[in-house]
This record gives sequence, structure tokens and C-alpha cells, in this order.
Amino acid sequence: MPTLLNLNGFKFFFYANEHEPKHIHVMKNEGFAKVELESLTVVQNYLKAKDLKVALEIIKENKNEFERMWDEWFN
Repeated sequence: MPTLLNLNGFKFFFYANEHEPKHIHVMKNEGFAKVELESLTVVQNYLKAKDLKVALEIIKENKNEFERMWDEWFN
């Protein structure tokens, strides 16, 4: 499970055997979410509303880097 970023209590990662479309998982405390990278669509969410908002901003800011890391891992 490659960890892409640890920031402010959030852990951003994907699993080593992922599938398309490109997406990222994020965990904070007991909550987690899954977000598609291209559209920033929340596919699954068990984070508090304020945590999801912060997580989406972090994903948006790091989207290009996360996509690059996905491509490097799976290609």
C-alpha cells in the first residue's frame, strides 16, 4: 500500500493492486474516503464533513503529483 502523503493527520494512499479509474484513498482517525482523481468525485466517504473538505483541498493541490505516482506505480 504505497503512501503518497501524510499531512495534518491525513494519510493519502492507494493499494498495490488498484484498478481504474485512478483514485486515491484518504484516512484520518477512524474515517476514510475514496476519491477519483480526474474528477475529484467522492466515491465513498466515512470522514467528518470538515475533514472531507480539507482532504479534497489537499487532493486538489497534489492531484498532478498523485497521478504521476499512480502512473509510475502501475506502468
